[in-house]
Amino acid sequence: MSKILVRHFQPEDSLELLTELVHTAYAPHAALGLRYWGTHQTVSDTAQRLASGYGFVAEIEGQIAGTITLRPPQPDSTVALYRDVHTWSIGQFAVAPAYKGFGIGLALHEHVLEAARLRGGKRMALDTAVPAEGLISMYRRWGYEIAGEHDWRPHTNYLSVLMVRSLVD
Repeated sequence: MSKILVRHFQPEDSLELLTELVHTAYAPHAALGLRYWGTHQTVSDTAQRLASGYGFVAEIEGQIAGTITLRPPQPDSTVALYRDVHTWSIGQFAVAPAYKGFGIGLALHEHVLEAARLRGGKRMALDTAVPAEGLISMYRRWGYEIAGEHDWRPHTNYLSVLMVRSLVD
């Protein structure tokens, strides 16, 4: 496999293709009955989610293979953890099914950790579905710990687990 290039999402990148990538990445979760935002978001939703922070994509041989959005502290969030001035968070994290298992997700994740550190972040947070045991296990391997729960319903159909990790050594 060619080298993974992680870069900012650019205006010339296709929001339609990125939305399709997110839908296909989240399709296995939808098949299990989990209604992640990524399973049904519109192109407009994709644009709004990118605009909530810093949108990044992973590219392989000119093809977008994954995406992640790094969000700064969110003073208006309903989640106290996300309001914390030292806590950055990630969302809209997806890897195209054809590229799973090649380190795309890890490359995106490592890139946003460093980007948050450079902007003064002390912690990285995220949320995922309580039933998504595989994702929770992956995030634990990446240094996250469970920090609580949050209920995003009716935007989702499940209770979410909040996870956090330190960005300082």
